[in-house]
Amino acid sequence: MKTKSTVIVFTAILCLASYRASAQDAVTGIQNENPSLVLMRRAWQSASSHGAKQRPVLSPDKDDVFAGAVPIDELHREGFLVLPGTTSDDKELRALIHAGADGIITDRPDVLQRIVSEELAVATDEVAKARLRRFDVQGHRGARGLRPENTLPAYEEALDLGITTIELDTGVTADKHSSIWHDQFLNPRSCRRADGRPYTKENPVYFADITMADLQNNFICDKTYFSPDQQNDHALSPVASAFAHASGIPDPYSPVSLSQLFKFVRFYEVYYRSGQGKSDPRAAARMESAARIRFNIETKLIPDYLPADTQHAHERVRTANHTFAPEVFVESLLKTIEENQMKTRCEIESFDFRTLQLIEARSPEMPTYYLTGNHKLFPGGTR
Repeated sequence: MKTKSTVIVFTAILCLASYRASAQDAVTGIQNENPSLVLMRRAWQSASSHGAKQRPVLSPDKDDVFAGAVPIDELHREGFLVLPGTTSDDKELRALIHAGADGIITDRPDVLQRIVSEELAVATDEVAKARLRRFDVQGHRGARGLRPENTLPAYEEALDLGITTIELDTGVTADKHSSIWHDQFLNPRSCRRADGRPYTKENPVYFADITMADLQNNFICDKTYFSPDQQNDHALSPVASAFAHASGIPDPYSPVSLSQLFKFVRFYEVYYRSGQGKSDPRAAARMESAARIRFNIETKLIPDYLPADTQHAHERVRTANHTFAPEVFVESLLKTIEENQMKTRCEIESFDFRTLQLIEARSPEMPTYYLTGNHKLFPGGTR
């Protein structure tokens, strides 16, 4: 396990390399300034050169915040927001709020909502009050602590809670659909074959090798491995069940595309406005939730090369992606977002800054989130 300082140093080196700075320049910059500041200044330089009006957001690992490696106050002074992840622990959530976070990515958005309300009730500083009122509660993979991750029921739970933002992960299928899943392959700890045949990590199915239709027809991702609070009873997700039936999706827990998620959110709004849920006493709040919910969309690929270590920054190690190039990711993603008229409600996050730079060049009005933490860049890492 890398130390926290090593994690941040790696991140800064990667950042500088991605902007084609020399290894020597990267080392010099790291020695003189905080790597998070170096990263975000360069990110803003890139984004603003393409006409972006909104500064990119830093999304660091929570442990780097706790280690003092992320100067939140200084980042705020320079106009950058900070949105760390990922934790559901009560004490850690409060500590990140007290450290000045502008939002948090969490598996338990219900817990974070409660804590933000409690903190706002006792806040006396007007600046802190204003930050808490606009606090960005982001549901990690929907609401992973309550429903199986990155599924329609997880997104339904997030909408039911009325959170600010759904955080999700995307890949690209063989037929170039922007698909939703955390890994570049369907993970057997979450997914099973619909026909009951064994599915193991020894023979993984990669998104790049299968069509979206085949994914939905052959897999169900309803395993509750993550938490004892996870539940997968279809009765708990009536809107997801109704949408799956209406859309010809085999199961509410079948893998879905990004386009289907957008359509589901609109279906959810109609469900409570004029459909089966219209008499529910929570209908008005839920319609409003669906009308304003935002999407923080991660591109699931990693840089082709990473520094060997901090002492030999000029040495590069080839990494292993089993997916498409950044250009294909961005083309598929933007096409889906634009076709569904969701451009004003989306932001793009990634550990691979190439996709963020492409987004900034092609759609500068769309916010970008720079994910950091070197140990999370490698295959098999989780967030």
